[in-house]
Amino acid sequence: MAAAATSRKVFINLAVEDLQRSIDFFTALGFGFDQQFTDEQATCMILSEEAYVMLLVKSRFQDFVKKQIADSTKDAEVILALSADSREEVDELVEKALAAGGSPSNDKMDMGFMYGWSFQDPDGHLWEVMHMDPDAVQPA
Repeated sequence: MAAAATSRKVFINLAVEDLQRSIDFFTALGFGFDQQFTDEQATCMILSEEAYVMLLVKSRFQDFVKKQIADSTKDAEVILALSADSREEVDELVEKALAAGGSPSNDKMDMGFMYGWSFQDPDGHLWEVMHMDPDAVQPA
């Protein structure tokens, strides 16, 4: 039997080269920022009421890790997947990302019940935007 889900917030931390460039890029995609957690070294991008992305300049990010920071323009560190309400929203968000200075990642993926497309942000972080037909998902 599956354990009951616990309501949690998620804070994803990403190292960025140029904070203002990242803010401008994600603003063009329609994301907002929590000014309470924004300064010249970091900002808190709001994905939803439960999910946030802390964009930190590399020197600030290094304060939190003992490992070397991955070069996200050359190495895959993680794939960040965002849900979309429709196939059209998938295309719209990726097209906005490409127009705002992002670069292509993978080709569109159409599995019938699931549709997705991906891009790289200006720092090379991989983002997937996915829509899944809710009728195709089996309740847990």
